[in-house]
Amino acid sequence: MGFLNVSPIFSRLSKYTTTCMRNISTYGYPLQFGITNTLLAEPLKKKKRLDPAILREREERKKKKLEKFIRRLEKHSKQLKPIGELEIPLYLKTEKEERTRKLLPLSEEEEDRRILLQKEWSRYKQKQYLDDIRTIDRFISSQNKALQELKAESEELYNEAIQIDLTFLPYLNRGPCHTPPIKNYDSPDGEYKDVTFKYPGET
Repeated sequence: MGFLNVSPIFSRLSKYTTTCMRNISTYGYPLQFGITNTLLAEPLKKKKRLDPAILREREERKKKKLEKFIRRLEKHSKQLKPIGELEIPLYLKTEKEERTRKLLPLSEEEEDRRILLQKEWSRYKQKQYLDDIRTIDRFISSQNKALQELKAESEELYNEAIQIDLTFLPYLNRGPCHTPPIKNYDSPDGEYKDVTFKYPGET
């Protein structure tokens, strides 16, 4: 078996070996040559030193852009989404003048009469409140006086008298408050249809 003359091949590959290839190896089978993956790279670029005024100007532009965006959001933050059920029909808007009740202005005598009536009603309700407070105070004073007289007569009767009477608020409960779960019970989910109106751009 003769030898393969590889000198022309090496001469053609010599200009690529320094930049694109790491290794060339020979094999015993007919492929003859195997080339590793191309590993291209370049040295890191040197960072340019910028003028501090340019950097400051860039930061100011970013800051102004953010402030403008925030102002725009605050401007539209108070605008609520319209609800279809609460929108006024158009025919009611057109009939607004017809449906508006035009009231005659009150005379000076009528305004005075209403003011006096309101003051009289306020005095009446104040008198009613004070009468109720006096009545309750009188009942409590009489009760305390009767209990003191009863305590002086018999301590046992006094202790019985100050007990809470549960018959004033009767409560009746029948049956267990909780039922045990049914074994292997498949609870139905039912049907649900979402009819919420979706606005453009809303997910």
